[in-house]
Amino acid sequence: MDHKHSPDERPPAPSQAPGPAEELPGGRARPKTGKSEQTRALILETAMRLFRERGYEKTTMRAIAQEAGVSVGNAYYYFESKEFLIQGFYDRMTYEHAADAAVRMAGVREFDVRLRIALESWLDCAADYHEFAAQFFRTAADPDSSLSPFSNESHPARATAVDLFRDVLTGSDLAPKLDPELADLLPDLLWLHLMVVVLYWVFDRTPDTERTREFVRRSTPFVARLIALSRYRVFRPMVRDAKSLIQDFVLPTIGRTAVTRPTPAPKRRT
Repeated sequence: MDHKHSPDERPPAPSQAPGPAEELPGGRARPKTGKSEQTRALILETAMRLFRERGYEKTTMRAIAQEAGVSVGNAYYYFESKEFLIQGFYDRMTYEHAADAAVRMAGVREFDVRLRIALESWLDCAADYHEFAAQFFRTAADPDSSLSPFSNESHPARATAVDLFRDVLTGSDLAPKLDPELADLLPDLLWLHLMVVVLYWVFDRTPDTERTREFVRRSTPFVARLIALSRYRVFRPMVRDAKSLIQDFVLPTIGRTAVTRPTPAPKRRT
């Protein structure tokens, strides 16, 4: 993805930035020391605060660096552009959501309850960012954007979320009863269900996004019943058909690894 910068957003020359470091997907520098991690977290926290106060479009990388008390070069060292602050936000919130949901689900065995807890946990973790979520969505909705939740670059955060839904399933009373053919696919499908909830949430303007919360309360028992029905022999042909459709048309559209560059063709001998 080719990022364009306005004059005050243009990254500094390489000589102005700190030395090279291993990179995360999307050009985000991976901190190598505790102090570096603190600096990266400070820049991200500052950006999130300014996005809430000023809006995403009106917040520049220069303003973020100034508020955080770091150089513009340092800000670009950790985040290639303002857009990648969104990716940093995704990464952090996904881990916070997974940790919060795990605590809330402890001791709960009913699958529908565990699923509802996981979805409600996401809504609670994301609540402070709802006001400017639509601005984030405009960027993430671009299918060619590396910031799309379906992109290769978003794989680490997505894998964390899928692992959470795998835990939702395996820790439930429903797990031992499921057809193994479907059980392997369910964590990915439950993550897609979360994406539907997120899309509804982005455009929800009710107080405390109450309509989204009601959607979660009403949809999770329905989803749980559909999954429970799959264990009966009479539904096995439908399960196999569904598995084939998912494997052929749904999962291939979801990036899973870092982008790989094609290997150059060998030169012909003359």
